[in-house]
Amino acid sequence: MMSRALQLAKQGLYTTRPNPRVGCVVVKEGKVIGEGWHQRAGEPHAEVHALKQAGAAAKGSTVYVTLEPCSHFGRTPPCADALVEAGAAKVIIAMLDPNPLVAGSGKKLLQQQGIDVEVGLLYGEAYQLNQGFCQRMTIKRPLVRCKLAMSIDGRTAKASGESQWITGSAARADVQQWRARSCAVITGVKTIIDDDAALTVRSEQLHIEAAKACPPPLRVVVDSQLKIPVSAKIFNGAGKVLVATTCKEPNAISRIEKLGAEVVVFNDTSTTGSVSGDNSNQRVPLDLLLNYLAEHCHCNEVMIEAGSTLAGAFTKAGLVDELIVYMAPVIMGHEAKPLLTVFDMPKMADNIALEMRDVRQIGRDWRMLIQPINKLS
Repeated sequence: MMSRALQLAKQGLYTTRPNPRVGCVVVKEGKVIGEGWHQRAGEPHAEVHALKQAGAAAKGSTVYVTLEPCSHFGRTPPCADALVEAGAAKVIIAMLDPNPLVAGSGKKLLQQQGIDVEVGLLYGEAYQLNQGFCQRMTIKRPLVRCKLAMSIDGRTAKASGESQWITGSAARADVQQWRARSCAVITGVKTIIDDDAALTVRSEQLHIEAAKACPPPLRVVVDSQLKIPVSAKIFNGAGKVLVATTCKEPNAISRIEKLGAEVVVFNDTSTTGSVSGDNSNQRVPLDLLLNYLAEHCHCNEVMIEAGSTLAGAFTKAGLVDELIVYMAPVIMGHEAKPLLTVFDMPKMADNIALEMRDVRQIGRDWRMLIQPINKLS
């Protein structure tokens, strides 16, 4: 029953942000009498849908829910109250809600009303489904994925900068699914200048209907000196644009803000990863940028789609939770650009240990999901 609840929760993979994905199953006398899942932020939660389907039969039932029922008023009433009013006899919860507004209070409320509560069934699966939300609530940082595309000899672009296209159409369409589920997509100003990337979700390439209904992700450009051209395509696509910089020049900031973008100015005070994207000495602190995206933009999951320098800086700083690497069956030669530019790793002890979590063929290419060993959950 909890597996079914998790299956339901996954239907909200693209549409619930910034809320978590939650599924619920109501069972009585061994039969499912109600199912529901959280479909979109601001709309009824999973428990409400499931209880509505169950109706009066919910009295005396056992309820399976993937995340602790909320106990506070947000945009919707508390789900814990709804379970009490419906007369549920037992509630089995996969994991407690890390949101400080809940954090065990939903469980406590149910118990105070005489409802039997169990916690922990399929916890690992429930956590994986909402890892970004959990990280935002606990360490104030989103789940970070880094998307990379390379040749079989580990190259990402010709020495001239030419890179379109290394992978085939199937792999590029697969990237759109990952982009669609992300709250934000991060790139560097050099990628904008070289490729004029818009970083929008291309709905015509989405093969999952729910993904077509997702809100557009925030597009983030790391640009320490505000060198981004005002004619860049990224200012014209759907969704908001945020430019992260260390430049404090009012005219340069105003130039970008007039295009409708948000400019966030950081001081170079971080010791955990920074990158300039050019030859300046000023660097955008990457850890503080992620903190900002979590706290102010409510980002649960972000995806890096950038060149080797910015991707390498995030990876070297230990800020990447998962690498999504597409490998094309082509050879580009030793003069082409590397997958990641990571400095100051002269010894074998400096190596970043990784673990392959999934490998599968996508069209003519291969997709590898890889996690740094210290990020394994």
